[in-house]
Amino acid sequence: MKVAVVLGTRPEIIKMSPVIRALEGRGVDHFVLHTGQHYSHNMDRVFFEVLKLNPPKYNLNVGSGTHGEETGKMLIGIEKVLAEARPDYVLVEGDTNTVLAGALAAVKMHISVGHVEAGLRSGDMSMPEEINRIVADHVSQLLFAPTEASMQNLLREGVDPSIVLVTGNTIVDAVLQNLSLVEGRDIRSELHLDKYFLATVHRQENVDSPERLERILRGLELVSEELGREVVYPVHPRARKRICESGILPGASIRMIDPVDYLTFLLLEREADLILTDSGGVQEEACILGVPCVTLRDNTERPETIEAGANMLAGTNPMRVLACASEMLRRKGGWANPFGDGRSALRILDALERKRE
Repeated sequence: MKVAVVLGTRPEIIKMSPVIRALEGRGVDHFVLHTGQHYSHNMDRVFFEVLKLNPPKYNLNVGSGTHGEETGKMLIGIEKVLAEARPDYVLVEGDTNTVLAGALAAVKMHISVGHVEAGLRSGDMSMPEEINRIVADHVSQLLFAPTEASMQNLLREGVDPSIVLVTGNTIVDAVLQNLSLVEGRDIRSELHLDKYFLATVHRQENVDSPERLERILRGLELVSEELGREVVYPVHPRARKRICESGILPGASIRMIDPVDYLTFLLLEREADLILTDSGGVQEEACILGVPCVTLRDNTERPETIEAGANMLAGTNPMRVLACASEMLRRKGGWANPFGDGRSALRILDALERKRE
């Protein structure tokens, strides 16, 4: 059995790290193809070093561009690699342009595709991520759903039940494995922090809209002022550019810092009193870590976090953001983790081996 792991962004590296470790641990012939969709060293390549993973065998260095440019370059590059390497399986994870290109390139070459984190749905077709995850699900031969709810989404769309397996979410594996790499670090001392809230804002629908971006920043200021915590905001390069272009000046209670490596960010999440985010993966990590979360979006493909009591949807209205933050701060954890037991990667490998027999 030969497996190709196709990834291209920071969240994919994180969520596929347990799968890569499991492949290595079982001695399975495999390689990693990195599209280079995230092209900043601090946003991608350094993650392999920090997470103690071998560097990718292939790197397409695609970089940023329009959706068509990115996907087209990836399709060309991935197809060439697959034609040379001829894996039995291609594994993709999530909902990025890398996932779309990897799944399409493989299926057109009659290589079986396994989609990790299959079946997530926001119901919002204006999101490019929603389109990517739907297409990937419907061309894949193995669908690794993280929860029962995501499996039901697939079955409602007519997917053959025999190709769907509920594995749990590899983010649980990643959080548990990667926290063990940073035992003993005191992030509050390192960054001179007292009590704080953590914020992440990077999604296209938020940062590319000056109106939404300004409402979010005003909401963060209001939360900081009313609830008495500094807001620490590691700023994605795209978001920083849009903030500068818009002329919006965040208040002094928002500490804007450069992006940090994943292990540092994981510690920032664990020690925060509250997380405000538009990231799907951060919603999951907050839930797993027992940290209250407020989602700065109008919908989420992680409804399990809301059902568990770990998260609330606030949208971008500043007063709604404050109300949700106040409510979540009172909850202070205690919910059950809906995303599994940290053995998702092993279940994925078991399924590949069974299919290969």
